[in-house]
Amino acid sequence: AKSDGIGKVIPGDGAAYYETTFKALVYKPDLQEIIDGEVIEIVEFGAFVRLGPLDGLVHVSQIADDFLNYDSKGSRFVGKASNKVLQEGDKVRARIVTISLKKAKENKIGLTMRQGGLGKFEWLEAPEAAVVQAEKKKKRRKRRE
Repeated sequence: AKSDGIGKVIPGDGAAYYETTFKALVYKPDLQEIIDGEVIEIVEFGAFVRLGPLDGLVHVSQIADDFLNYDSKGSRFVGKASNKVLQEGDKVRARIVTISLKKAKENKIGLTMRQGGLGKFEWLEAPEAAVVQAEKKKKRRKRRE
């Protein structure tokens, strides 16, 4: 912030007022925007992801295409078929699907990681493993039928 150095005092008001100029970096999320963030908290119903100045929630149903078990002691989710693990500190890529911006503590940003190219970075680096897991899952279903 830069000030012109000459302040004004208004009678009856004990404060001094200065002409100032400043630059500000702001962030306003957009629907369908793809973001990179860090998991900051795991709770029974989902994972909170830090998006810079804001946090978003990935509901447990939107984390992966697998049934996820919540491990309260380890504060993490574990995939039943894939054994994928999501825990605090993990870097993820997600898409913004809902936005409700109100007052600072009332902001709500909904995220999904179930679409292609989204999820924990380690999951994205090994797409072959995901394909192999999906094929195994299909074979198991056929055997049961």
